Amino acid sequence: MASRDWPRIQDFPSATRTKLIDSVKQLKKENVSTLTVLVMGKGGVGKSSTVNSILGERAIATGSIQLQESRPVMVTRCSSRYTLNISDAKDPVSAFTLHIIDTPGLVEAGAVNYHVLDIIKRYLLGRTIDVLLYVDRLDQYRVDSLDQQIVAAISDRFGKEIWRRGIVVLTHALLIPPDELGYDEFFSRRSQALLEVVGAGAKIKRQEVRGAIPVVLVENSTRCSRNENDEKIIPTGIAWIPNLMKTITEVVSNGSKGIKVDKNLIDGPNPNQRGKWLIPLIAAFQYFFIVMPLQMLIETDAEAERKSLNK
Repeated sequence: MASRDWPRIQDFPSATRTKLIDSVKQLKKENVSTLTVLVMGKGGVGKSSTVNSILGERAIATGSIQLQESRPVMVTRCSSRYTLNISDAKDPVSAFTLHIIDTPGLVEAGAVNYHVLDIIKRYLLGRTIDVLLYVDRLDQYRVDSLDQQIVAAISDRFGKEIWRRGIVVLTHALLIPPDELGYDEFFSRRSQALLEVVGAGAKIKRQEVRGAIPVVLVENSTRCSRNENDEKIIPTGIAWIPNLMKTITEVVSNGSKGIKVDKNLIDGPNPNQRGKWLIPLIAAFQYFFIVMPLQMLIETDAEAERKSLNK
């Protein structure tokens, strides 16, 4: 785990830096001084590059030199109110801490790697997941059963409530849509297809998925265009780094709870506890419908026997 101050926030263009600081201020108003972001998805979709872009530095190796280790990597950056240009001396929280947890790809040999998921879950023991960034590529033209299996596996390991703190992040935003589709239409179709997969895999009602899980575009390459304020922008003209941070802030503020990774979540339900609530009902059933009828039958037979003896 790398933990140090976050001076690179000052290296962002002024407009981006201001928006990032505004997001931090909003989080602090929500009494959030520590934010833990979990980044998950298939391999090669740009998870590590997105982490680096958020931090404004090369904190995690990417591409061909990336370590092929099946373990998460957490990068922690702390900033004082002076670093964040927050001048309110009465602010009871003088620092903001950002934890971003990059994870290995969840697919191996064309199937979900459940072992990696278990490693991630145990790595997170004792932590609370504030936001899940589920990363995929915009330039993938279809979804298949594997996508649904990945979502189902995440939901099984962390509970489907994790998607209430989820954001779908689509990298490689600098694409030319196929078949003469407009960019917005292609983005809408790709987003809808992935949200359908999340709903099916997590077993969440369609209307809940559409309104609750935002989709954000990302472009990590050096070819990313810039606006007049020198901010990195996607083809829609949105400065994507502050937009992603703003979306993270909105998800944290949506009224749902973070996912606490405790021993119960790690171990799952205790099989010895399953069905214990049924024991009193079973006992009552046995008494009223088995024991009492038998007692009445025995008493009736005994009374009949006594009468026959007295004749």
